[in-house]
Amino acid sequence: MSISQDFLHAATINLLYAAIVILTFVIIERLVYYVYLIRRRAPIARAIAAAVAVDASSPLPDLPAGTDVLTQAMREYVDTQRKGQVSRNRIEDLSSALFLRVDGSVNRGLWILDTIVTAAPLLGLLGTILGIMDTFQALSAGGVSDPSAVSRGIGSALFATAIGIGTALYGLLGHNVLHRLGECITEDFKSFLLETTK
Repeated sequence: MSISQDFLHAATINLLYAAIVILTFVIIERLVYYVYLIRRRAPIARAIAAAVAVDASSPLPDLPAGTDVLTQAMREYVDTQRKGQVSRNRIEDLSSALFLRVDGSVNRGLWILDTIVTAAPLLGLLGTILGIMDTFQALSAGGVSDPSAVSRGIGSALFATAIGIGTALYGLLGHNVLHRLGECITEDFKSFLLETTK
C-alpha cells in the first residue's frame, strides 16, 4: 500500500491547522492564568507594604487567603520565618525552592509554543515539497496539456509554506508576549521574597 504525495501534502496542511488551534488554546489559557496571577499579586503587595510601614526591619505580613501559587508560596515563606529557630541558609534554600515552584507554574506550557514555532516552518516546507512532487508526478503521467493546472498545483504546494511561516510568526508573537508577562510575575515574586526576608 502506497500513500500518495497528495495525501501527505494535505496531512501536513491539516497538521499546521491543528498547530494553530493548539497555539490559540495555549495562548488563551496562559493569558487567563497570568491575568489571574496579576490580580492575586496586588493584595500580596499591599500586605507587604503595610508590614513594612509597621516594621521595616522585619516585615512579616498577614497575607490574604488564596489558593494560587503566589499566595501559597508566600504563606509558606512567611510561616516558616514566623516559626523562628530557622537558619539563614534554610531560609535562602526555601526561597530558592519556592521561586522554582512559582517559575515552573508560571512558565508551564510555553514549551509547546516553542516547539510549534520551530516545527511549523519545517512542516510547511515538507508540505510544499510533497505538493510539488505530486504536481510533477501528474505532469509526467499526463504531459503538459494544461499549464494553468501546473500553476494551480505549484500554488497549492506553496500554500503549505505560507501556512507554516504564518503559524510560526503567530506562535513566536504569543510566546514572546507570554514569556515577558511570566518574567514580570516571577520578578515580582522574587521581590516579595526579598522584602519579607528577616
